[in-house]
Amino acid sequence: MDTYFTLSFVVAALQFMETNAVAIIGPQTSIMAHVLSHLANELTVPMLSFTALDPTLSPLQFPFFVQTAPSDLFLMRAIAEMITYYGWSDVVALYNDDDNSRNGVTALGDELEERRCRISYKAVLPLDVVITSPVEIIEELTKIRGMESRVIVVNTFPNTGKMILKEAERLGMMEKGYVWIATTWLSSLLDSNLPLDTKLLNGVLTLRLHTPESRKKRDFAARWKNKLSNNKTIGLNVYGLYAYDTVWIIARAVKTLLEAGGNLSFSNDAKLGSLKGETLNLSALSRFDQGSQLLDYIVHTKMSGLTGPVQFHPDRSMLHPSYDIINLVDNGVHQIGYWSNYSGLSIVPPESFYSKPPNHSSSNQDLNSVTWPGRSSITPRGWVFRNNGRRLRIGVPDRASFKDFVSRVNGSSNKVQGYCIDVFEAAVKLLSYPVPHEFIFFGDGLTNPNYNELVNKVTTGVDFDAVVGDIAIVTKRTKIVDFTQPYIESGLVVVAPVTRLNENPWAFLRPFTLPMWGVTASFFVIVGAAIWILEHRINDEFRGPPRRQIITILWFTFSTMFFSHRETTVSTLGRMVLLIWLFVVLIITSSYTASLTSILTVQQLNSPIKGVDTLISSTGRIGFQVGSFAENYMTDELNIARSRLVPLASPEEYANALQNGTVAAIVDERPYIDLFLSDYCKFAIRGQEFTRCGWGFAFPRDSPLAVDMSTAILGLSETGELQKIHDKWLSKSNCSSPHGSQSGDSEQLNVHSFWGMFLVVGIACLVALFIHFFKIVRDFCKHTPEVVEEEAIPSPKASRLTKLQTFLAFVDEKEEDTKRRFKRKRNNDLSMNANSIISRSASRRPI
Repeated sequence: MDTYFTLSFVVAALQFMETNAVAIIGPQTSIMAHVLSHLANELTVPMLSFTALDPTLSPLQFPFFVQTAPSDLFLMRAIAEMITYYGWSDVVALYNDDDNSRNGVTALGDELEERRCRISYKAVLPLDVVITSPVEIIEELTKIRGMESRVIVVNTFPNTGKMILKEAERLGMMEKGYVWIATTWLSSLLDSNLPLDTKLLNGVLTLRLHTPESRKKRDFAARWKNKLSNNKTIGLNVYGLYAYDTVWIIARAVKTLLEAGGNLSFSNDAKLGSLKGETLNLSALSRFDQGSQLLDYIVHTKMSGLTGPVQFHPDRSMLHPSYDIINLVDNGVHQIGYWSNYSGLSIVPPESFYSKPPNHSSSNQDLNSVTWPGRSSITPRGWVFRNNGRRLRIGVPDRASFKDFVSRVNGSSNKVQGYCIDVFEAAVKLLSYPVPHEFIFFGDGLTNPNYNELVNKVTTGVDFDAVVGDIAIVTKRTKIVDFTQPYIESGLVVVAPVTRLNENPWAFLRPFTLPMWGVTASFFVIVGAAIWILEHRINDEFRGPPRRQIITILWFTFSTMFFSHRETTVSTLGRMVLLIWLFVVLIITSSYTASLTSILTVQQLNSPIKGVDTLISSTGRIGFQVGSFAENYMTDELNIARSRLVPLASPEEYANALQNGTVAAIVDERPYIDLFLSDYCKFAIRGQEFTRCGWGFAFPRDSPLAVDMSTAILGLSETGELQKIHDKWLSKSNCSSPHGSQSGDSEQLNVHSFWGMFLVVGIACLVALFIHFFKIVRDFCKHTPEVVEEEAIPSPKASRLTKLQTFLAFVDEKEEDTKRRFKRKRNNDLSMNANSIISRSASRRPI
């Protein structure tokens, strides 16, 4: 039947075009536009339409077709931005199976996809003109009622639209929770005052092409009401204004053509002249010779019409397409705002923004309050659980090990407990709506199930509506389901047997390396020797038998560690050396203390396995948990031979395999390993986590519940509730000290860290010794003649050995004794000189 109507329209249009038309206003539908545009191209006759607004009617394909009202592309863009504004993500589209409705919905899908939304279901109805009963409509509405989405966009024609809303009300689909958005067909019905039971439309949203208020528009509306309308009950809708402006567009273009010296002429078309027809006289159709010129004047029109400024962009789209957004409330119409391609959603007319830079930021988008279906003022969530709110079927793994995460309650068939379950239940309580659900176990409870198979069950929509448990968020799984925000951090780690280095009774030696101990001890001796040299000649405590002097040196140098030197007075040079050495000792001892404290506080572990790198390069076998993604990760990503992998099912098998050497190490996720190490203290994590992921709850793709649950999980984290649940189930340990990621190499102190200070001490000792040596040599040279004379040294030509012995004896002699002997010798010399003088004087005296 649709073909019959189309052919009838085409025949009528062709008969009209036999009259040498220079332009065509129409057609009304996009079906006719697609057919007649080919003929308009051939005859070069401009064809203008204000109702055939199909987005696919491109000027590139149909250059002589001009849409004098905004394309439905902008209508769908406005609806997409409304959906985004209210936070919905899924919509259902109801439309007729014709070019205009179908292509409009396609454009809506494209606009939604750009905003990370989608059309979850397309309900296709027959052509508007052939629907005589609501059977097909009821069938589609029944399907929609059992679906998840509650946002329904109706892009149809008035006859079908009225039937849809009537049947929706009868099926209880105009109640609270639903969202109905009708395209411009509904606003046209309202403006035309055609029969419509508006009581059924409470809460429905619709859009109307926006036309600015003007005196010209008001005057025309008054004339329409008083004179132009044959039936006084028919109101003037916005398409009447566009029809008026379309006539003026053609009139102005023809006038411009004639004023430019052009004329209106026609010529035969050879292609059409060769065609014969019984009903159509195709040879009578003529080409409009000035068609291209007239088309150029049309698309360059600039005028002020009833619809506002009339102007075309280079792509033939209208200037500043915009819409009124209307809410039907209690038999009335409430305008909640506007949409403009220039400024987006606003509560003020869009023309007020045209003098400002365009601003589509989310903070600039605004609409007034809406009364939704069911007379609710609360914005609907936009979705419900499938099949009209039945209980959610949630799959949980029936684990055989690590039951602190998920486990049955006393063998029950549907009662479940564990860390993951508590997190899920706590998150559900934070939602603003109830989530009735039931848990269904997956697996036999004897072995851990395959988690990839469990996640796949969500995609079918038959077995499970969601999966809750210790489900790792990995790439392969994110491709088929949507995960919530991670509720616990995870990642693969390596665990291996270790020995604890600080259980050795000589652990206190470990802060220093062997060279460090050697150099430190050497400098004690060096400093002691320097002090002995400096003090030996002036300090009684550094004299006496060799044994006593050695003890004094050791006591003096080691006592610097305790910051006391008894009641001993040292020389200035000795004090300088001691102060510098004391400074170095303070630094060394504080570093030693800090390092030793760290060693004794933190377990220092030793193992040939240092992390994943040494594990890969080794040839040892590697254990993994049955059902974990670790197996495929090690073979696919780390290129570890599958023959090296050993499946293990429980913590007990982990411990046995590590102890008896069946495996060199185990690779598993961090939460499992932390729980394992809380009971088995002879093992430890080696290296760092080498994957970064987390655990989340799995939902079908594009599930709104996944988004809401993610928000709830973040709320649990911010309030500290998530940590409390973690502490309840997972914070336990039977080991005396915590396990961590230890490398087994303690932080020792070596010579390179202190060589500068040792150098300063050495230089200080050398400087002091040089000054001391210089002083001794000076004194020796000064006192040597007296010493030689006193000791009756035979001659100044004594051997070098004798001189060296004399020098050493001088050095060994106490400085006070030297000074005393020198003083006594000097006094003797003075006395002898006096006696000599007296003798000489007496000898000269006369007898």
